[in-house]
Amino acid sequence: MSRQPAVAGQFYAGTTLGLRNQVLQYLQPGPSEAAIGIVSPHAGLIYSGPVAGEVYSAIKAPETFVLIGPNHRGIGEPIALYGGGEWAIPTGTFPVDQKLGQLMLERTPLVALDESAHRMEHSLEVQLPFIAEIARESKILPISIMHASLSVCRAVGEALAAAIRQCGYSVTIVASTDMSHYVSADTARKLDGKAIDRILALDPEGLYATVHEYRISMCGVYPTTIMLYAAKELGARHVRLVRYATSGEVSGDYDQVVGYAGLVIT
Repeated sequence: MSRQPAVAGQFYAGTTLGLRNQVLQYLQPGPSEAAIGIVSPHAGLIYSGPVAGEVYSAIKAPETFVLIGPNHRGIGEPIALYGGGEWAIPTGTFPVDQKLGQLMLERTPLVALDESAHRMEHSLEVQLPFIAEIARESKILPISIMHASLSVCRAVGEALAAAIRQCGYSVTIVASTDMSHYVSADTARKLDGKAIDRILALDPEGLYATVHEYRISMCGVYPTTIMLYAAKELGARHVRLVRYATSGEVSGDYDQVVGYAGLVIT
């Protein structure tokens, strides 16, 4: 079973040559490191591509990427794992890591097998054009999050870490999120800075509380919280902000922007 792209030609170029050329302009040569986790945006590549490209340029290819993103459409299970088959985009096809998925399902009843949550969702698909260029042989494990309490985020993160420890091969956890939505650039930088500070501190509780207290419209707060819990369990010690930007830098509209942050956790 192959999941066909839902947003090719919309969020990113719809042809093989067009997409490869689009992504390569955002990737940069330079040193890379093995990452336990990353934070990467998922808007249209014309806006978020520069940030995502710097993040993916900074990491080494693992055997599997666990892709955790928000469920924007409200379809399917609250926490939905895509358990088998493959995902296709114009520049590659990615097998789903069934072994890691099964290990995850064995460790928590909070995660359900559900393909419907992923069928039209863009937040994970938009990561794949970058993975196709830096990690063509990697597998993926897609997980979609509609909503989750802090305790659920912690339980899922800890279950994911346990599954990764048992699988015996290299895994990078991708938290797919955009930051503030449709506020001024100044407001976005102020609010997003508060959330980024908590990520830099490896503080999942603080991130969750800060986003809710200041009503920051960070769509992937639950995926990022889960990733931070898992990363801490896996021994993460360092977080680096690779780049922050807003859509205003592309559109020229600084009154209504979306913020994009890229971070690497090791």
